[in-house]
Amino acid sequence: MFSLKEIFSVTLTLFAVIDVLGSIPIIIQIRQREGKIHSEKATLVAGVLMVVFLFLGQSILSLFGVDYQSFALAGAIIIFLIGMEMILGIELFRHNPLAASGSIVPLAFPIIVGAGTMTTLLSLRAAYSLPNVLVGIAVNLVFVYGVLKSSAWIERKLGKAGEDILRRVFGVILLAIAIKLFKSNF
Repeated sequence: MFSLKEIFSVTLTLFAVIDVLGSIPIIIQIRQREGKIHSEKATLVAGVLMVVFLFLGQSILSLFGVDYQSFALAGAIIIFLIGMEMILGIELFRHNPLAASGSIVPLAFPIIVGAGTMTTLLSLRAAYSLPNVLVGIAVNLVFVYGVLKSSAWIERKLGKAGEDILRRVFGVILLAIAIKLFKSNF
């Protein structure tokens, strides 16, 4: 039933797709804007979204008549816009300071659990046994929680100049990921 090889493969695949380390500039930006990252809430919501999509993703997409490619293209557009925000230092997604929802949107969704993660989960479910996929999700959520929890420490270590450089570099990487998603699904 449980296979360390499968768990390792699932964990590494999800780790690469979620790319929480690459999201550090966005996490810092949200923390600065919101004043705080609700690590527990963001991790819990991301976990619920992943598990729900693992079990119901195909049905949800079919219900709306949406195919994988359309879903991935929508995710590519969102990722592209977030990358533009990071590079240009502008705010495309309006922020309501009273809402304090940055830990949910855009952090839990679509940064941690975006179109790439969701479609990857459907592929992993087809390739690996369900318990191994669930363990891989749990391992990634522990790592995500650790990064979110230490975002203030990471920000202090980077400093303002390091943060600006990292934000722009990862902004370009996000743009490249968005373009790759767009090209492979168009």
